[in-house]
Amino acid sequence: MTDTANIPRVVLVGLASCFGCQINITNVEKHLMDVLGQIDMRYWQLTSSDPMPEDIDVAVIEGAVTTEEAKRTVEDLRSRAGVVMTIGACANTAGIPGIASRAYDGRQHEVYGEHVPALVEDIAFVPQAVHDVVEVDYEVPCCPIDPMDFVKTLQNALYGSNVYRHSSTLCGECKRNERGCFFGRETLCLGLVTRSGCGARCPNLGRPCNGCAGLSPDANVESARHAAEKSNIDVRAFDSALEIFNMIGMGEQRV
Repeated sequence: MTDTANIPRVVLVGLASCFGCQINITNVEKHLMDVLGQIDMRYWQLTSSDPMPEDIDVAVIEGAVTTEEAKRTVEDLRSRAGVVMTIGACANTAGIPGIASRAYDGRQHEVYGEHVPALVEDIAFVPQAVHDVVEVDYEVPCCPIDPMDFVKTLQNALYGSNVYRHSSTLCGECKRNERGCFFGRETLCLGLVTRSGCGARCPNLGRPCNGCAGLSPDANVESARHAAEKSNIDVRAFDSALEIFNMIGMGEQRV
């Protein structure tokens, strides 16, 4: 019998999301068993209905915080886990659920009047990224995640790492890949403001970046707006694109 006393105890929890990032983890068939062999997988919401265990070393969270119950869940995980790791745009930026952040206030009362059902009151919560609720130690970006990036980040979470997280914008990676610029073709691309680290996968496939890795700390959003305007791209379309992964308003000046 395997001694699990010193094996890190890991849970994988899904909040508001499509669960696509969890599914993508299973796409590393060649390495999955090696990964699972290093951990004691105590709970995986996608694969089992077993209750959440009490003892946790690493909590992996997919999805945005959209209810009071979800907020209590991540706070509880943070209090019990030595490491909290988020995967995917929904957990890291509030993702697609976060698009509703400007639509929640007062809407439940417009529908139900003064007698809002308790369940609806719980759901009527402005969607948030996990790091807006609790401190997060490691993040795996993008929508969906790169499964090998998940493996690498989990290794860092298990054994510690001082690897510097990318902070530059995606444009640098795109140029190193010798891809032509979409702005030169009057096509909107969010690589000007998106955090690098994915290898510019979408531009490599001929698709503009949609910002799923989140806003880069080095982004200058106002300058990017001017670049869009100079390339005959409607600035309103640029701002609208920023809303998809909740980057609008986060970088009116250099951050």
